[in-house]
Amino acid sequence: MIKYPDYENCIVNLAASVLQEFGADTGETKGLAACKELFAKNYKNIVVLLLDGMGISVMEKNLKKSGFFRSHLLHTYSSVFPPTTVAATTSVDSGKYPAEHAWLGWDCYYPAVDENVTVFLNVKQGTEEPVADYHVAGTFCGYENIVSQIQSVGGQAYYSTPFAYPNPGDFDAVLERIGDLCKKDGKKYIYAYCNEPDYTMHRKGCFCKDSVEVIRSLEKKVEALAETLEDTLLIITADHGHIDGRNACILDYPKIMECLKRLPSIEPRALNLFIKDGYHEQFVAEFNKEFGDTFLLLSKDEVKKQKLFGLGSEHPQFDGMLGDYLAVATGDLSIFNTQDEKEKFIGVHAGLTKEEMEIPLIVLEKT
Repeated sequence: MIKYPDYENCIVNLAASVLQEFGADTGETKGLAACKELFAKNYKNIVVLLLDGMGISVMEKNLKKSGFFRSHLLHTYSSVFPPTTVAATTSVDSGKYPAEHAWLGWDCYYPAVDENVTVFLNVKQGTEEPVADYHVAGTFCGYENIVSQIQSVGGQAYYSTPFAYPNPGDFDAVLERIGDLCKKDGKKYIYAYCNEPDYTMHRKGCFCKDSVEVIRSLEKKVEALAETLEDTLLIITADHGHIDGRNACILDYPKIMECLKRLPSIEPRALNLFIKDGYHEQFVAEFNKEFGDTFLLLSKDEVKKQKLFGLGSEHPQFDGMLGDYLAVATGDLSIFNTQDEKEKFIGVHAGLTKEEMEIPLIVLEKT
């Protein structure tokens, strides 16, 4: 069953609620309805802690119903498309849909450099070679982050993530920084991030012993932090969910490969495909023959008409970044670019399944 993103009940709307609470402009983007009453209580601290990959299905299968996370689950809502870290964390960090910010997935095609680029690492896809002496995504698809937006209207806002200064370090340090910031005077927003359980699930699977231990450890540590907080609204959420998948490699399909101008980009479950002139008919026939039961093949026009990457005004780079077709996983199969990646990953995401799309809004109110 295909599960599309709900773009009026998603992680972008959570960011919009935060921005509106501090008086920042969100244009036509609505806040998250589930947050309205919570934010009306005017807590001194609003903390959003994002645990990468901890979707609803992962929680339900790995955690006790009576435990801290599930017993404080207020609302089930939606990731964005694709439900993956680059797109979804950028959405919660900007208050914009992927079509607006154009950080679409792990690897993106940038017309200005005519390369598929691994976005966060700024290297050519599949290599360790820098693509430029500047950050390509930041240069061509820069955005104002949520902390800056709040600060620009006179509010206090802070990060506690491994990617922002000061870098707290490990997850214990991330939580310690949250606690310290909450003690500071004045109303404030704090955004915190942890790369687990995503990191472990990719390599070990969603429901193995190691993943269960990681998720339960996160739950225990967050519960301990919560006990120390005062006058704080603590929201725990995720950027996307996960499934255990089957893997294929595009190189094993020569009749498809001869149609491609370049290797697929975005994600192995959301393949962005540029087709050589004169090969469109062959490509569509071959792709649907091989993968039609597990992938939805959409033309560029169909993608844009469906607003699959979200609402709002498209980023100026967005159209040129999209290929002729987008192949989106609707089952458990992923298509990787290399044999090494095919063998490496067990837990996967970025497709249109319920397990990947549904994320939790876990809420603890500390007076």
